[in-house]
Amino acid sequence: MATDGSGIRSVDDVRRDVVGVLARFRRGRTMPFSFGDGGVPEAVLLTYDQFEDLGGESKFERRPGVVAAQTVADELASMVSAIRAGSFAPVVWGDDGEPEAVIMSTSQYRQLRGDDEPPPGTIDDPTHRVYASEPLPTSRPMTLDEFAEMMGPETQRILEELRQEDDTSH
Repeated sequence: MATDGSGIRSVDDVRRDVVGVLARFRRGRTMPFSFGDGGVPEAVLLTYDQFEDLGGESKFERRPGVVAAQTVADELASMVSAIRAGSFAPVVWGDDGEPEAVIMSTSQYRQLRGDDEPPPGTIDDPTHRVYASEPLPTSRPMTLDEFAEMMGPETQRILEELRQEDDTSH
């Protein structure tokens, strides 16, 4: 699929390749990805398995049923228009009534994953999140005992039991 240079696929590009997207999802070759017009991520395509694993069925009221790939191709532009208007319910789609993929807004995808919304006006692709993982300047190593103390009495009790088991096994 072509992009406009921003790495974000256009709505029309995705519309023309819904069958290919589904085939790549089936082979495990495509991760969730954002698409939209003008280089702005507006919608996300992900596998139904990921949607289900992250509790999507209980988190969202979605369009009833499973729509066919052709329906997605025919209605994708109007789906993205509904996303822009803030009135979109996620759509589950696939072949032969089998749920294989989901279309949702970027905001809904963030909610599905439990991510924060970016500051207003920030163009953010939630499928390419990068988190700072380096230690803070005030970080320091912790001992197992300190960690158990921080976790509470139950964790301290379990740690003590494990130590006793280890002592008797030698």
